[in-house]
Amino acid sequence: MKWSQGTEVGLIRKRNEDSICVIPDLAFFAVADGMGGHLAGEVASRMALESVAGELRAVKKNGLEKKLLKGVRAANSNVYEASQKDSSCRGMGTTLTAAVIKDREMTLAHVGDSRAYIIRGDKIFSLTEDHSLVHEMLKQGGITREQAREHPHRNVLTRALGTDPSVEVDIIKTTLEEGDFVLLCSDGLSGLVEDHQIKGLVKSAPGPEQAVRDLIQEALGRGGNDNISVIVVEIDE
Repeated sequence: MKWSQGTEVGLIRKRNEDSICVIPDLAFFAVADGMGGHLAGEVASRMALESVAGELRAVKKNGLEKKLLKGVRAANSNVYEASQKDSSCRGMGTTLTAAVIKDREMTLAHVGDSRAYIIRGDKIFSLTEDHSLVHEMLKQGGITREQAREHPHRNVLTRALGTDPSVEVDIIKTTLEEGDFVLLCSDGLSGLVEDHQIKGLVKSAPGPEQAVRDLIQEALGRGGNDNISVIVVEIDE
């Protein structure tokens, strides 16, 4: 595998509340988009990724899916408990989209509206479903996809990590093929750049490093109204 990662504060926000994590020996890749007042968002996103990574390293016996799920639940508990103890972090939370790849099998854990995509040939498809108010409205036919991008409540989550004592986690498993690209991102990218444009930028780049740069630049060129975080993984021989 080849991979690259990048995160950018954007053109509007004063702080970067996104966190990204890549642990090569575990083939672990994750993006988290924090929320909360003062510094709470960046605290939540960083704590969540550290918690999941710690569980993956500590647990030896369980299968991959169980380890990942245990890590996300530990992350939820850690973020929630921290928010209860520190008044400056009250109400903090984070999205989390995390992948572990082993022998061409990928296991994803997902909460919130960050995304995981696969680009295969001339197609791109999202493996995750946004846990957001706007996505629920879109599924019910209340708004169009174009309206969803500009909706005033597009950042309202229906599910986040660390805001409640327990959390429902989507676990997604898929088989990867040689030549696939896996892309994890916060909504600072997916909220501004259409899926087909993401695909085009990844496919036209000479490798993951340039793809990450091009994707971030495209989001900045479209307004950069949020923090932008991207991980691109190329599945080669």
